[in-house]
Amino acid sequence: MSPESVSTQRLGELIEAQERALLVRQNKSALLIARAGRSLAGGVTSSWQISRPQTVWVEGGRGSKITDVDGNEYVDLHGGYGAMAVGHAHPKIVEAISSRIAKGSHFGQPTEDAIVVAEDLAQRFGLPLWRFCNSGTEATMDAVHLMRVATGRTKIVKIEGAYHGHHDSVHVSFRPDEVAAGSRERPNSVGSAGIPRAMADLTIIAPFNDAEALASIFDEHSGQIAGLIIEPVMMNAGIIEPDEGYLTAVRDITRRHGALLAFDEVKTGVTIHPGGATALFGVKPDIICLAKSIGGGLPCGAIGGTDEVMSLIVSGQYEQVGTFNGNPLTLAAARATLTEILTDDAYAHFEALKAQLVDACTSVIETNGLPAYVVALGAKGRVTFSPNRVRDYRGFLASDDRFSHCHWLYQFNGAVFLPPWGKSEQWMLSVQHTSADVERFIDNFAAFGEALAR
Repeated sequence: MSPESVSTQRLGELIEAQERALLVRQNKSALLIARAGRSLAGGVTSSWQISRPQTVWVEGGRGSKITDVDGNEYVDLHGGYGAMAVGHAHPKIVEAISSRIAKGSHFGQPTEDAIVVAEDLAQRFGLPLWRFCNSGTEATMDAVHLMRVATGRTKIVKIEGAYHGHHDSVHVSFRPDEVAAGSRERPNSVGSAGIPRAMADLTIIAPFNDAEALASIFDEHSGQIAGLIIEPVMMNAGIIEPDEGYLTAVRDITRRHGALLAFDEVKTGVTIHPGGATALFGVKPDIICLAKSIGGGLPCGAIGGTDEVMSLIVSGQYEQVGTFNGNPLTLAAARATLTEILTDDAYAHFEALKAQLVDACTSVIETNGLPAYVVALGAKGRVTFSPNRVRDYRGFLASDDRFSHCHWLYQFNGAVFLPPWGKSEQWMLSVQHTSADVERFIDNFAAFGEALAR
């Protein structure tokens, strides 16, 4: 089956029917949406919570499940956009936070947990020195600052379509349309709303999985580029894996030009491997940015670097600061997450569930002739609705969003909660998911595949 063989009318009918089914079960959410619009801008707390046909409001979660305000229970494969590798209300997280809160929640001074977490991250990722912050956006912001201070240069390179947070230097060419983006080999720098043209011009855009194009960019701007920030596996355009040898070439190009290399492992760190993509692919950057699942569900962020890079912080040349950096609650949860929960057994569990998902979904795809394939790494995975393997942002842009939205609706109405931006996002496993949870996803996917094939 090709995307063209499923008529626009057929997909539209399936989506319309599934959206109606969703709304029937979301009466209380609808009331909260109406109320929220009077005090919350857009009726939500983040623009990414706005979804079609309406925002889903959540009451709570336990283990591998969440419950919405209407009392419907779902297997949660949303995972808070990839932050919940521990699952919900994990006993060790509850114990760690309860014990810590009884001693106070904030001091603006370090606690011993900061040392334990930093030691664990150094062992996992192979970079010696670490600092904490409160989000992935803050971590990548510090990375860009450090690259500029270290080199005395102002320009940076980022990958087209990659999301590294919403600060000025990186919120460039995150979701450009193909006309504005320009050529595939030498994309334009397209600033997001609120980003001054002068800032966007300092960020040079490169295509993913094209070492030749990257080398050409560095040659063109020789001596001007402070560094490259890159997701070693693109995780905000579905999941796009690096071609064999690509990351090694990236490392060689940056070194040859005296520029630094920063890996944004906010989504891949501790989820696809104990040491993230850095350990999985064996290419060591100068800087690593972490957040999401290292914090056990609390707001978190971390930045690690080589002795040379982090000496800029040690010496005071760069002040890495923040009132809530190293917050005691966050680090108590992070310590439990890293030292007690995300153990070797946890990663073996991820691999077993991943294999179950990949094998079954591939079978459904082949049986029904779907224009799709499965890609999965550790706790992260997805069905990509494209007849050809996507290698970069332009390939992602070309895939039909109607397939992923319709699939999301089938999963939601079948009691599996995935991130609502289906084309962009992934499933997220936790240590508390079971084979039965995964089987529910598979059953829903089979129903979706059969509906398309009909």
